[in-house]
Amino acid sequence: MNTIKTTILLTALTVLFLFVGNMLGGQTGMFFAFTISLMINFGSYWFSDKIVLAMYKAREVSKEEAPKLYDMVAELAKRASLPMPKVYIIDDETPNAFATGRNPQNSAVAVTSGILRILNPSELAGVIGHELAHVQHRDILTGTIAATIVGTITYLAQMASWAYMFGRNNDDDDDSFITSLVLLIVAPIAATLLQLAISRSREYDADARGAEIAGNPLSLASALKKLTEGNEIKPVDDAKPASAHMFIVSPLRGGGVTKLFSTHPPMEERVARLEAMAAKR
Repeated sequence: MNTIKTTILLTALTVLFLFVGNMLGGQTGMFFAFTISLMINFGSYWFSDKIVLAMYKAREVSKEEAPKLYDMVAELAKRASLPMPKVYIIDDETPNAFATGRNPQNSAVAVTSGILRILNPSELAGVIGHELAHVQHRDILTGTIAATIVGTITYLAQMASWAYMFGRNNDDDDDSFITSLVLLIVAPIAATLLQLAISRSREYDADARGAEIAGNPLSLASALKKLTEGNEIKPVDDAKPASAHMFIVSPLRGGGVTKLFSTHPPMEERVARLEAMAAKR
């Protein structure tokens, strides 16, 4: 069911993308926009993991350098029937974690030094299980494609609006100006909302599967509470909105209207679902 939902949402994003391209330049604009998207997707598919790991200055660690963490990842990967991912540590006191990689054979799990400090082994296992669930579900690839299309739609709408405003002459129809303005505002918002729908549904699924891999839904629920509190006190250093969806909890500080555009579902709901999962055992 989740695969069908994701397919529908990605299809909707693509249709919106083609619609924007057609509105801006007809068939030529649609073809041009689609070509750019393919090029960006190709680069994202092959290099997105290296880019995001470098962005957060993550350093790969071996079994000798971080034996407890390495052994935990190895054991949980074995339970999930996954290849052993590479293990990275980010020198940041804010507790958080993410997984990356285009497929299970080329995956990595990254944790901050802060998460190793504040979580007990059972809670950390829940977090690692969650990240391995993302690897198993190939969520990183889905998120990369969605983010690329959203970014391209936003870029095209902005470029078109500027070109229209500076290239407009007195004989232009006011209706065209209104259409351009609406496109500038509505298209990126619609694209972002579709992206958020994908991200949020994936987090619920990763919580459930991660709890199964680690074996204790309540430990993951406890970890999520600690991580949320830690990230509200101090966001992850150099956290970017474009990569926020990769972390197990949002690495950005925000409240009010900002929460409506969060890539993560409400923490209260995530915890409630894990507690209900534990009660059924």
